[in-house]
Amino acid sequence: MEEMQNVASMPLIGDKAPAFHAITTQGEINFPEDYVGKWVILFSHPADFTPVCTTEFMTFASMSDEFKALNTELVGLSIDSLYAHIAWLRKIQEIEWNGMKNVEVKFPVIEDIKMDVARKYGMVQSQSTTQAVRAVFVIDPNGIVRTILFYPASTGRNFDEIKRVVLALQKADAENIATPANWRPGQDVIVPTAGSCGTAKERMENQSEEQYCLDWFLCFRKEKK
Repeated sequence: MEEMQNVASMPLIGDKAPAFHAITTQGEINFPEDYVGKWVILFSHPADFTPVCTTEFMTFASMSDEFKALNTELVGLSIDSLYAHIAWLRKIQEIEWNGMKNVEVKFPVIEDIKMDVARKYGMVQSQSTTQAVRAVFVIDPNGIVRTILFYPASTGRNFDEIKRVVLALQKADAENIATPANWRPGQDVIVPTAGSCGTAKERMENQSEEQYCLDWFLCFRKEKK
């Protein structure tokens, strides 16, 4: 019974994001209450002052304005103290890497010494460690988990992909479409599959410059260039 209680649990896609109160490098937050109406990228890293995490935080910080333009806020977490966070973020400002320098991390980083938040989100996946894995949760303006990504400790995240996911989710919500493999903004999108034989037949027989089908179940809408 005790063994079952120690198993990491996590929200699934479509679940409400677990609520929590936390102290961060930007003050206290109530999550997701403080972020209603905004998209959020909640992400964890194994520890402060680690090399891969340092490159990730520099990248995220350098892209923060791009995410804000998408109505998207960043919230970081590791199982470290507030003072460790502050010392590490100050050190990051002194580092120059990959064309980035004087990088200031302005988004909140959660202090989670007791692992309360990490356990709610399944960010600790081994009973032999107090380090969180590289988890990414994309949460929509209604506080619903929409995407979950996990990376091992040795592999830095692809932040262009994380941004692409946010763009794809926002477009799907706004236009009732889906995005095909490797989709990028400006490329053609997939329209909902025909719900009846009549609609399927009509789509195949009446293709246009705006919409074309490879088969009755796979139809695209051309995007304006």
